[in-house]
Formats: sequence, structure tokens, C-alpha cells
Amino acid sequence: MSFVSVARDGRIAQVTFSRGDGRNALSAALMTELTETARTLSRDTTTSAIILTGDGAFSAGADLKDPAMAARAGAPLIERREMLKAGPDLCDAWESLEQTTICAIEGFCIGGALSLAVACDFRIIGAGAHVRLPEVPIGMNMSWRTLPRLVTLIGPARAKKLTLFGEKVEAEEAERWGLVDLVTNDGDALKAARGWAEKIAALPPVPVRMAKAGINGAATALHRATSFMDLDQFALAATTDDHAEAIRAFLEKRAPTFKGD
Repeated sequence: MSFVSVARDGRIAQVTFSRGDGRNALSAALMTELTETARTLSRDTTTSAIILTGDGAFSAGADLKDPAMAARAGAPLIERREMLKAGPDLCDAWESLEQTTICAIEGFCIGGALSLAVACDFRIIGAGAHVRLPEVPIGMNMSWRTLPRLVTLIGPARAKKLTLFGEKVEAEEAERWGLVDLVTNDGDALKAARGWAEKIAALPPVPVRMAKAGINGAATALHRATSFMDLDQFALAATTDDHAEAIRAFLEKRAPTFKGD
């Protein structure tokens, strides 16, 4: 079953993903398909701009109910590390595209979905949408090489606020922070993204790719050096009693009690 469709119009490609439930949680299969889509587009010299959007809401983040996700819990460490590469590989594939990438976000963009969005060049969001990173409050580290990307976009203090508190950031505040680039009326994010893509598509394609590469090179030079351990941190955090307590508390609708174990 395919969750991703690609529509082309001149030098613009629109990538739409859908789980058919309005939440578009990132299952292992969806992440693999989005990664392969980016790798295919990376070889496309006829495309200048790529729009990434979810069908309905953007995405609720990693699919914790995905059997493929659950299977990794009991796997040997070396196999778990390989499985855990799915998220970082997804974000790296989209960040490394030479074309200009624009996320059109409606509804919500949570956890790994925000990691994917900040790996793209621009984010356009509907006024009623919000973003959130729930990982730390549920006993996990923030992985997928997201933290250096956030620091580059919004600075260390706001990156800490977004990551540590795990609270919703509404569209207008996200724009003030520089986390998103434009707020539109609800339902108009894709239309606005299309307008930006048309501007890119009208430019000479080679200098545009050169400019993006130069800017990204300057902005991200230390990103891998400061995030190379986050996959192993994730593997460790997933085994802690605090993480298990956070999940139990969530299911039991109570406040968790953490002990640092």
C-alpha cells in the first residue's frame, strides 16, 4: 500500500502523504516511503521546488501503535540501532535535497513530524495549527538530529522551551520565533506554499541550488558533530523506568512520578 503521492507541474513537485485517518502518524512504512521519495527526487534535474504536505493535518508524529515500532523493543541492540535510523535517515534525505523544499502544515505537526519539517527549507502553517515536541516529557530524548536544526532556526533558549516543556506552540508564536516562515488562513497553507514554489520555479535553477547549498553549508556545518549520539541516547532512554512510568501515567490519565532511573 502506498501512502505517498507525487504530482508534478512544470518545475514544481508536490509530495502528499496520507494514512487515511486525518492524523498521518509516521509509521515505519510511511517513513521509508517518504525517504525513498526524497532520494528519487534528489536525482530529478527538472524540479526546482518541492512542496511537502499531509492530507488533512500534517502529522501526529511517530506512530507508537505501529507493530514495526513495537518489534524493535525486543531486538538486539545492533538491530535496534538499525531500526532507529529510520527517522534520522528520513530527515537527512529531505535536508540534503538540492531543490527548495516547502512544508505546508495544517492542523498539527508533532514530534517526528516537526523534525521532518525543520529539515526542510521553509514552513508555511495555517493559523489554527500548532507544533509540539512531546518526547522529553514522556522520558525520551529529542533525536532525529533535530536539536541543532532547532537551535539554528530559533536559538538555544527557545529550542529549550520547545523541547523541555513539550507544550503546544501556536502558529503565530511559531512565526515570531522563526520556527515557521508564514501563517495563512486555515486551509490556505498549501496555496501559499504553491505561490512560493512558483517563485522558485521561475528562477534560474542552478544558481538557486548553489545558493541553498552555500547557506546550508554555513548554517549546518556542526550539526552532525553535535547530534551524532542522539540515536544511541534514544536507544538508552527507551529502556529507562522513567519512560515506562511516563507511558503508564499517560494511559492511566495521571501525573507521572519520575525517579531518574
